[in-house]
Amino acid sequence: MGLYRIPLQEKKCVPLVIREGIFIAHYSRDGKTVIYPVASSGEVSFYSFGYDAMLLPMLCEIYVNARDDDKLLKGQEHVAAACYVLMKGLARVGIIALVDEATGYQEQRAKDELQRILEAYVQEEYRTWTRTFPEEFFRQIYRTHNWPYKPGNAKRTPFIGHLSNKYVYGELPPGVLDELRRLNPVTDHGYRKHKHFQYLTANTGNEHLDRQIMTIITLMRISGTKEELARHFAKAFGNALPAVQQRLPLVIDVKD
Repeated sequence: MGLYRIPLQEKKCVPLVIREGIFIAHYSRDGKTVIYPVASSGEVSFYSFGYDAMLLPMLCEIYVNARDDDKLLKGQEHVAAACYVLMKGLARVGIIALVDEATGYQEQRAKDELQRILEAYVQEEYRTWTRTFPEEFFRQIYRTHNWPYKPGNAKRTPFIGHLSNKYVYGELPPGVLDELRRLNPVTDHGYRKHKHFQYLTANTGNEHLDRQIMTIITLMRISGTKEELARHFAKAFGNALPAVQQRLPLVIDVKD
């Protein structure tokens, strides 16, 4: 939805309740920026008009304050009463979110934010493969899972991919892993043609990935088992563990 302000300065462009003397006498200089109409161009072929959402609480404050100062004009008591009721249910911080939710703009804003994240982290064309996950990452995974490790052996268990998604790619911003899966799908032969990191941008996506890999290596180094790793990971990144994994270990070392 495209928005633009119309430079309408004539009184007839402003609602009657705003043109009344009590409003003109009390509204602040900052308020002048929100009293003029805003045109909205949607998917249809015509324009609709509205007002800045911050105008409503500002208008309510003015009429309620005028009532408290005994400066209401004749016939404005009912307006002040209605404004008081509205003020009890509205706050300046929440009004914009309230209007966005009612109009569906909140959902559109979330989509726009996701698109900006993906543009910063993911690129359509894959980059040339270069080693990104150091050998120490795989060595520590095998150790914590009690698997036999053969240095230099590039043939690894497919479960490594699951763990990489869980501990590394899954901690990139929301939507990034899904987009990587879309760009780099599993083939009919059961594998992906490229590595996910080949679709990350060099300046943002790959740098974040590198930091995440090093963080996970550190957590693995202080973990003796995969269960300890899961607990350290949950504590570091705020991910709740399943109830069965939150139990204390059967054997606890107690110092004398």
